[in-house]
Amino acid sequence: MQHAEREIKKPITLCVEKGLLNPEAIGFSRYPYIQSNLTGHFMRKKKWNDWCVFGEDLLFSASIRHLDYAVICFVYILDYETQRFYEKQVTIPIGRNVSMPENVLDSIKFTNQSMTIQTLHIQGETHLSVTIPDFDNEVLHADLHILHPEQDESLNVVIPKSRDVFQFTAKQHSLPTSGFVKVGDKRYDFSREHSFAVLDFGRGVWPRKAEWNWAMSSQRVRGRRIGLNFGGTWTDGTGMTENAVFIDGKMTKIHEDVIFTYNRDNFMEPWKIRTKFSDTVELTFTPFFERISSTNSKLFRIKTHRLTGYFDGDVKLRDGSALQIRKMLGCSTEQIVKW
Repeated sequence: MQHAEREIKKPITLCVEKGLLNPEAIGFSRYPYIQSNLTGHFMRKKKWNDWCVFGEDLLFSASIRHLDYAVICFVYILDYETQRFYEKQVTIPIGRNVSMPENVLDSIKFTNQSMTIQTLHIQGETHLSVTIPDFDNEVLHADLHILHPEQDESLNVVIPKSRDVFQFTAKQHSLPTSGFVKVGDKRYDFSREHSFAVLDFGRGVWPRKAEWNWAMSSQRVRGRRIGLNFGGTWTDGTGMTENAVFIDGKMTKIHEDVIFTYNRDNFMEPWKIRTKFSDTVELTFTPFFERISSTNSKLFRIKTHRLTGYFDGDVKLRDGSALQIRKMLGCSTEQIVKW
């Protein structure tokens, strides 16, 4: 059995002098205490703010990623019923005009003639606004109000590969969301009772090549807000995990690695996600849609398989009870990068 991870309970900086990892920042916290004061490590720093919103009819995702020498922004939609899918991506060399904040909920903005993505956090809400003049030959406009319940916990983890290769990730789950996404004449409405956002915030210093898995879901299940978050491959052997479940905003941290088992020749076959040493996590993920994204340039290559589908299985909680997962909508991802 893996050891229990250290819990951080007060604000701390991610880095010390020369941009090296602060040993006191290694651990996890239930609140976004860690300030991502990255510096140095030219071309190796990677920063991102990714939003994924599960509506009743539509999955909506918007992302800003800064690779230190380029900025990649993408927005995509998936209509569950019709399986209409479309993705718009913009890559900006250098990206000096895009400032990535050090704190998880700080505001951020990207704008050019092809796409505007803006988040503004105020009075316990994140206002996410996206405008794209040409999105599959139509205008896309999204205006979403994402609530951060005051007592909600989140997953904040520092993954230490070494003093100069490390990652801080913050995952905020099951955030009630209202508003709309409009594509041409088609409008999708989001209600806080049934629509939930997930924030993936990343700040770190990465090796040239890496790969990882991520599985997540945020839904209302039998009257409770449930969030699932499981990570693999990148975290293996570090003593830290990105594994947790959330029930009505309270986090149960899972200190074991999880193993992702799936067919790389056919990602649409069911996936198995299980804890390495015990039966704490036993989930099957059955996809119904595969998003394949491939970005290639002289400096970087990013290949993503993100599957949308349903989770089934059980997660054992600390009190010995089992959280039963039945046909819970979510996503599983494989990402391979050379950046």
